[in-house]
Amino acid sequence: MSGQTERSFMLLEHLVAHPQGCSLSSVSTALGLPLSATHRLLAELIRLGYVRQDQSHGEYVLTIKLVAMGLSFLSSTGITDIAQPLLDQLAAEAGELVRLAVVDGDALIFVAKAQGARSGLRYDPDMGLSVQLSCSAAGHAWLATMTDEEALQRVARQGFGKPEDFGPKAPTTVKALLAHLKLARSRGFSVINEVFAPAMTAMAAAVRDPRGQVIGVVTIAGPLIRLTEERMLALGPTLMNTAAQVGQASSGSALFRRAA
Repeated sequence: MSGQTERSFMLLEHLVAHPQGCSLSSVSTALGLPLSATHRLLAELIRLGYVRQDQSHGEYVLTIKLVAMGLSFLSSTGITDIAQPLLDQLAAEAGELVRLAVVDGDALIFVAKAQGARSGLRYDPDMGLSVQLSCSAAGHAWLATMTDEEALQRVARQGFGKPEDFGPKAPTTVKALLAHLKLARSRGFSVINEVFAPAMTAMAAAVRDPRGQVIGVVTIAGPLIRLTEERMLALGPTLMNTAAQVGQASSGSALFRRAA
């Protein structure tokens, strides 16, 4: 049963990454499962309401059941009531995408956002994604709160990822990553330039609860043509102030208390 449960979650995660839908054969190939076993898993997930099969093309897609469950969970934790006004205010000032990620074990998960860009290029990736620690502003801000040894242990468990999946300046060695973390510690926030993606920049500051425990990060991200390094350095104090405010208010959220 445990093996079937694991395969079911692998299948759901695969479909999350393919919102346009997947054929039975493509799912089978991606997961390395026989067609018959893949079909049984999909049939069970359809019965439970997590997956549906497109009647015109026969491809399998997720229903909104998982989304509804996630939104219901976040609503019940109180995190959106606490953080959203602060994220909205920061997004309006920065004019770019602002997001909040919370610590969940060894991972950072984005749970809330505010879009400050009203025209032109808009960076707006999917929510609920686990942060790539070595190649993101959020990851660098969190890792910078640890010792080098602790940070490298977390990165080792996740891996550096494939260089072709990130920006041209993504760190691929321990030395390069530690240089980013050293700079983030000296500034109080992280800054990346074409690290996570080409022509994109981002910055992040750690969120600490009233006891000083790191429970998340607040990020600002946007196109390099607008969110230049000079602009990010100017936004640094405002970003850190927002992170501090979120941290002070965190005791009102069950999700933040669990992270702590």
